[in-house]
Amino acid sequence: MTPLESLQESLAGEHAAVYVYGVLGARVSQSKEPSLAAQLTAAYTAHRGRRDQLVALVRLAHGDPVAAALSYSLPNTAGTAAELRHAALVTEQRCSAVYAQLVASTSGTDRQWALRALDDSAVRQLSFGARPSPYPGIPELG
Repeated sequence: MTPLESLQESLAGEHAAVYVYGVLGARVSQSKEPSLAAQLTAAYTAHRGRRDQLVALVRLAHGDPVAAALSYSLPNTAGTAAELRHAALVTEQRCSAVYAQLVASTSGTDRQWALRALDDSAVRQLSFGARPSPYPGIPELG
C-alpha cells in the first residue's frame, strides 16, 4: 500500500469514527453515565481533530481527500451503557488497525504522526475495557 493510499484509508476510518462517536454520544445519558458521556465526547473531539489533520496530510501528499459516507453501520445496537462501551472499543480497535497500517506505509513525520495516533487509540481502548496488547492494531496470533 502506498503512503497516500494508507493516508486515505486512515481518513476513511476517521470519517467512520466521527460518525459512530456522534451517534454514541447522542445515545448516552449524561445524568446516568457522566463518566461514559465524558469519554465519548473526548473521543469524538479527538477523532474530529485527527480527521481534519488527515485531510491536510492527504492534500500535502497531492491527493484528493476521500469523502465521508452518508452513514455508517454501528458495531452493535448501542442501546445500553455496556453496548455503548463495546461499540466505542470496536471503533478504537478499527482505528488502531488503520493506524498500524499507516505506520507501516509511511516514514518521517507522517510515521511519527501515525504512531501518536496509534498510541492514543490504544490508550482509549483501555478506557473502554480492552485488555492491554503488546501490538495495538495488530491481531494477536493464536
